[in-house]
Amino acid sequence: MYAIVEIAGQQFKVAKDQKVYVHRLREEEGQKVSFDQVLLIGDGDSVTIGAPAIDGAAVEAKVVKHLKGDKVIVFKKKRRKGYQKKNGHRQSLTELMIEGIVAKGAKKAAPKKAEPATKEAAPAKKEAPAKAEAKKEAAAEKKAPAKPAPKAAEDLSSKTVAELREMAKAQEITGYSSMKKAELIEALGGK
Repeated sequence: MYAIVEIAGQQFKVAKDQKVYVHRLREEEGQKVSFDQVLLIGDGDSVTIGAPAIDGAAVEAKVVKHLKGDKVIVFKKKRRKGYQKKNGHRQSLTELMIEGIVAKGAKKAAPKKAEPATKEAAPAKKEAPAKAEAKKEAAAEKKAPAKPAPKAAEDLSSKTVAELREMAKAQEITGYSSMKKAELIEALGGK
């Protein structure tokens, strides 16, 4: 009996009592692991194919040890430029011993529960909209007094040319785009 199973994002053809080297898993050495992403099971002449996985099927394995793979040399060179880089890499692996293949009746692995830290973050999110509303109200209060046109020349002289042009546009004054700051202040009624 054999199975094609997805382990750590890769597909492996496994059989009972077979050793498989996969990308590093979080489980500790000696711990038993069950993989429920079984894509195909072959038993003699009968072959069962999942769409994409077979419901109720699982592959049970035991973590034998964690190790590093063979060194791979990464050498980069650009000819005639004096550029050479040599780098080494050793992939972290986990050795698994396949203990059995269950075709039917296996329970799916329950998704891991979220840590309590995420529960504490949820109330903070509820407070955030209240703060945002308070900021919007404060901004609205600041903007409200600015809407009436200032009557004193001192108020207009502290504004930028862009702000003065917008005020002239709001009061429908023609030719404001070519006016200088002093001309805009005079046209808006300040002296």
